[in-house]
Amino acid sequence: MIKTEYKKGGRPTKGVAEKKKYRITVKLNTQDYYTLKGKAKSAGVTMSEFVRKVLAKGCVIERLNIEQADFIRKLCGMANNLNQLAHCANAEGFHVIAPFHKTIIGKIDEILNLIRR
Repeated sequence: MIKTEYKKGGRPTKGVAEKKKYRITVKLNTQDYYTLKGKAKSAGVTMSEFVRKVLAKGCVIERLNIEQADFIRKLCGMANNLNQLAHCANAEGFHVIAPFHKTIIGKIDEILNLIRR
């Protein structure tokens, strides 16, 4: 009888470089702890992952809040309208579309200013 190796199921084992085998302990005062906790939550990661990203990149970018995501959604809809106006301008001439163009550009500027805040 020939002995065969059985393939083990489950997730493949991580390499030596990928394993996280070092643990550090950091003492924080209450203010620093809640600052770290708040920044990690706003970035949408755990506190450990937040510290790793800061260590690797030097900064962690905050996620968009619901209000900013809504503004970007509106901006995408306006981009559709602007594209339709450009198509009409090519077909009928820019002088016909100019008043609509100014309105859309004004709304886009307004939303961009709201996103930048």
